[in-house]
Amino acid sequence: MEQQTYGEVFLIDKPYRWTSFDVVKKLRNALKIKKVGHAGTLDPLATGLLIVCAGKQTKNIDSYQAQEKEYTGTMVLGKTTASFDLEREIEHVADPSHLGPESIQAAADTLTGDILQVPPMHSAIRKDGKRVYESARKGKTVELDPRPVRVSLFEITGVELPQINFRIICSKGTYIRSLARDLGEKLGVGAYLSRLTRTRIGSYRLEDAWELQDLISKIKAERNEDI
Repeated sequence: MEQQTYGEVFLIDKPYRWTSFDVVKKLRNALKIKKVGHAGTLDPLATGLLIVCAGKQTKNIDSYQAQEKEYTGTMVLGKTTASFDLEREIEHVADPSHLGPESIQAAADTLTGDILQVPPMHSAIRKDGKRVYESARKGKTVELDPRPVRVSLFEITGVELPQINFRIICSKGTYIRSLARDLGEKLGVGAYLSRLTRTRIGSYRLEDAWELQDLISKIKAERNEDI
């Protein structure tokens, strides 16, 4: 396969517990080319739409990354973790049973629009040349500056305490784990993210994505046809 002329964009439903790079590596091996990259990281514990570009399409990665994202998922109120998801040990904070759908939505509404957000300590962003999660896992605290993001929608779609379901539409660089943290703080009971699925990037939708193994099988079958 000539990488200079080949270019393709793949929509993939990232498997649970796979890193985004795991998906890239799998596709790189199947395609037998080096120039493969993804357009926006999903945490290992998240699932959903991952855009992967191959060959000459990798030059368009930034344009895909810049597009609006949509997520659905579940948060748990009353408890939290150091990573604000299931990666770290769960800690009790406060009983959330007094909260109703209206008060939870009202708190979510305060986290919409153009806001400043502090990324979670357990994230892949770099500070002083190091990934901050590397310091966090060693018990070190890193001061992170708040960053401007836009949350167009933070809708509470279901309440069955301590769990709440949500739908979020947001800009590039928004951390859903940070929204869980901030919602828990506003409600005074703590919160963490227990499930997350990315359903849309710009006009690209999860329902049009490949299951990874199905895509790998298709690529391998086509390569056999070419031989």
